[in-house]
Amino acid sequence: MTTEQAERPWEFTDDRGTTVTAGRRPRRVLAYVRAGAGLWEYGLRPVGVYGSAHDSGTEVDPVKAGALDSAEVPYLGQGSDLGEDTLSELRPDLLVDVTYDGEHAYAVGKPLLAEAEAAGVPVVVLSVAGGSSLTGILGRFGELATALGGSAGGAAAELAAVEEELRAVAAVRAPRALVLSGAGTEQVHVARPEAWPELRHLTGLGVDLADPGPGPGANWLTTDWAHAVELGRGADLVLADSRAHASGPDALAELPAWRELTAGAAVVPWNPELPPAPAACADFLRAVAAALPGTR
Repeated sequence: MTTEQAERPWEFTDDRGTTVTAGRRPRRVLAYVRAGAGLWEYGLRPVGVYGSAHDSGTEVDPVKAGALDSAEVPYLGQGSDLGEDTLSELRPDLLVDVTYDGEHAYAVGKPLLAEAEAAGVPVVVLSVAGGSSLTGILGRFGELATALGGSAGGAAAELAAVEEELRAVAAVRAPRALVLSGAGTEQVHVARPEAWPELRHLTGLGVDLADPGPGPGANWLTTDWAHAVELGRGADLVLADSRAHASGPDALAELPAWRELTAGAAVVPWNPELPPAPAACADFLRAVAAALPGTR
């Protein structure tokens, strides 16, 4: 993008259907950590990132941050706690968040949204909802990044190559996987594959993901570990939520049900909030491919 292009009036229509405008291309982006990690992959450096209600108030979740350099981009705590001081100290000229319902920003709090509106700081909100395709999510964040002057380089080609690799391996024998988020030793959240764009993408590449069946919860079935063991019988892989608030393999190592579930299955870390950019997605698919029978 040339200097002349950067100085032209800027506009972008987000996934709420809102067209935001600015006198010139924004340079100082404040973002939800997932969105900021995606923009970082395009060579864009946010002035700060914030978390959701699931995140720490003091330390960024390294899984959500992906390749984002926390030494260069300060973590500000939960978005719901931010207000006028954030705007005056960081002077952002754009806020970027995600939405799961197509209407509301997910992580930024109402106080900061109100302050941003009063200060004339535009807010862009892009969808990561379960009904979105992974390709569509990547495409929309790519459009925003390009509008902000970023470039993904060869990452899209890298992702395409990994997809073909995974498809070829899965075609030999459709691998089966159980996807879960540990919630201590008494219960576990088993993912509903159709509710997660990256999981539906895996299904499209030939991976058979166990469906937990009917019950409450749109994205997860919360159940006990004994039921998870039954759901995971014969699984080649266990995709385990690797975010900081989930109980990971180390915390579950002494749990008999976990040992039984993973005795014949490879455990692959899964980030339900993957940075919405091609290299991060390629890394995830590559890890899945490497753990499949016939490659390990």
